[in-house]
Amino acid sequence: MAVGVLLAAGPSHGQTFDPRYPVCMHVYSGANGGGGDWYDCSFTSLPQCRATASGRAATCDLNPYYPITAPHPRHRRSGEHKGW
Repeated sequence: MAVGVLLAAGPSHGQTFDPRYPVCMHVYSGANGGGGDWYDCSFTSLPQCRATASGRAATCDLNPYYPITAPHPRHRRSGEHKGW
């Protein structure tokens, strides 16, 4: 029975988004392109992606798998002065 469950599960799809880059271009090839939609996550900025997507059936979005690190606020203790 366990073997049947494993065989029925079918192949799993890999992650579509490359977590190394913050911006992805979603390309819509549709019925005319024959290849279906796909993502190109190789962009470092939205303007860079938009320049590549210009004139194509494509949109640019932030990569949901890109790890965002929040900047740490700088705190200065009261009484501290620069140059002392």
